[in-house]
Amino acid sequence: MKHLGLIRVAAAMPRVHVADPAANVREILQLCQDLAAQHPSVVVFPELCVTGYTCADLFGQNRLLSDAEAAVAGIVAASAKLEPMIVVGAPVRHAGRLFNCAVAVRGGRILGIVPKSYMAGNSEFYEPRWFAPARALPCGGARIRFAGQDDILLSTRQLFRIGDATAAIEICQDLWVPVPPSSQAALAGAQIILNLSASNDYLFKHEYRKSLVGATASRLYAAYVYCSCAEGESTTDLVWAGASLICENGSFLAEAERFARGSRFIIADVDVERLETLRAKEHSFGFEGPVPPYCVQEAGEAAPTDFEACLLRRIEPHPFVPQGDPEALGVRCREILSAQVAGLVTRLEHIHCKKAVIGVSGGLDSTLALLVTALAFDTLGLPRENIIGVTMPGFGTTHRTHDNSVDLMRELGTTSREISIVPAVKQHFADIGQDENNHDLTYENSQARERTQLLMDIAGKEGGIVVGTGDLSELALGWCTYNGDHMSMYGVNASVPKTLVRTLVRWAADNKFDTTGDIHSTLLDIVDTPISPELLPADDKGEIAQKTEDTVGPYELHDFFLYHFFRSGAGPDKLLFLARKAFAGVYDDATLRKWLETFLKRFFQQQFKRSCLPDGPKVGSVSLSPRGDWRAPSDLETWWKLTE
Repeated sequence: MKHLGLIRVAAAMPRVHVADPAANVREILQLCQDLAAQHPSVVVFPELCVTGYTCADLFGQNRLLSDAEAAVAGIVAASAKLEPMIVVGAPVRHAGRLFNCAVAVRGGRILGIVPKSYMAGNSEFYEPRWFAPARALPCGGARIRFAGQDDILLSTRQLFRIGDATAAIEICQDLWVPVPPSSQAALAGAQIILNLSASNDYLFKHEYRKSLVGATASRLYAAYVYCSCAEGESTTDLVWAGASLICENGSFLAEAERFARGSRFIIADVDVERLETLRAKEHSFGFEGPVPPYCVQEAGEAAPTDFEACLLRRIEPHPFVPQGDPEALGVRCREILSAQVAGLVTRLEHIHCKKAVIGVSGGLDSTLALLVTALAFDTLGLPRENIIGVTMPGFGTTHRTHDNSVDLMRELGTTSREISIVPAVKQHFADIGQDENNHDLTYENSQARERTQLLMDIAGKEGGIVVGTGDLSELALGWCTYNGDHMSMYGVNASVPKTLVRTLVRWAADNKFDTTGDIHSTLLDIVDTPISPELLPADDKGEIAQKTEDTVGPYELHDFFLYHFFRSGAGPDKLLFLARKAFAGVYDDATLRKWLETFLKRFFQQQFKRSCLPDGPKVGSVSLSPRGDWRAPSDLETWWKLTE
């Protein structure tokens, strides 16, 4: 199976032998051998790793420079039997000047040499004493002879294409300047930025360095491989920790243990296809001016990496809900609830509305909508009695959900009404000739539309608006009744997926309301209630018989599929591949295939429901609003099929 856009990259940190290129080459090639079993396509080494960064005035010695060139020649020769493109740091002399360079090597040849653009000239470093900046070269660079090879391009304007990926190179200080060279390289097509660095460590520097790498990767929609030197560099005045990082669009895939001893490496798999999709979707990725031309060096096909057997990146099974970090979860929940509340507050103020009507079922979605509305009314200084909660028991309503809805309204202090829809729906069945014992789609939709009619008419009578309860996952699957629960006057949950709805309700129970009171226990019981529209009769024990996930599949899978389909542009085969990795040991392959096919079929067939959605706030990176993030024709065909 071909996994489009995945490429394996590594940052390798050899033990440094200052001013001993032969020893350094042995360390470099040993790390290449150590990495061979993992089949990376790119291996990056630190700045001036062939000589050591801290050689100081020894860089003015011909012996060191000739030994360094011979060492690079040895790496070039060895690369003929190695899979990856290897990028090493070495001093390169040309036209009476010495340049601090990155040398890209593969298949027994030098692909290109990239000089450092910006020299470090602060209190810690004084590179201008030994090295010239890249601007000392002619505009188009220079063609030089180096390490036994002729006609090698020495220039910053180079890209290196390996398989489906394109890489650019910058060196240490280049990243720290106001406009790094990587900015234009990314605009020219580089999805991966390789940085060969010799960055020393002191208190709090690593936090800034890490934030700089993360922000750059985010700003460029790129992967950033930052490789810094470690043990062995001179500690005359400074210390070196091996602070290497691999970051993709702001997410760190790998990070080296700092201050560890010995040669070591970090390695990760980069999703280039995802980066290309994000760039195409985000119109902020651009530049008001000409991008200088770059020479593209062809490095050959990517290494034969078996991503199916081993994927070196974590695939989060619940991308909408951060795992393992309660503080991060709290920040996200607080932010989302605040956005929902702000959206509703603005709408109520703008239309001078002081009342809201909500259908309260005792389920997750209506609970979240009711909590948001209560907080919005608190923000506006309006009494919660102006929120009219309506519970509308039907043929499938159970005591558990009914009692929870009534209790919740009482505990929140809202107005509570109860209207059974059974008589009206039975009359409707008689009017349209529907057999009450025929539990088909008409049986279900009639109840949903009756409830919506009641809410709309109550809102009209009271001078309020109907606050919608439907969530993002239901919209993606079309799991709503057209002009029934599909419709409202403002949908506060429209961009909140089901997996996050549950989390938000639980978090609100623990953080927004009295944790010792009845409302806390009511909210927790709602969280534990099976998801159901309760449109079919209960079972013999009075329990919920119609469980949504039995029909459409687990929401955690559908939310996973939606996220990667929408954000990364992943097709069916890649969605299946990612799901296998994320849910290994949870769902078997047949189950994943079944629900993926369900997702794809329903997503395309149900587009017409999303083409006429009520207004609602966008609170996350995924939204299906026809006025915003997802604009698609209603006449979509299910043309996406699994091919494997």
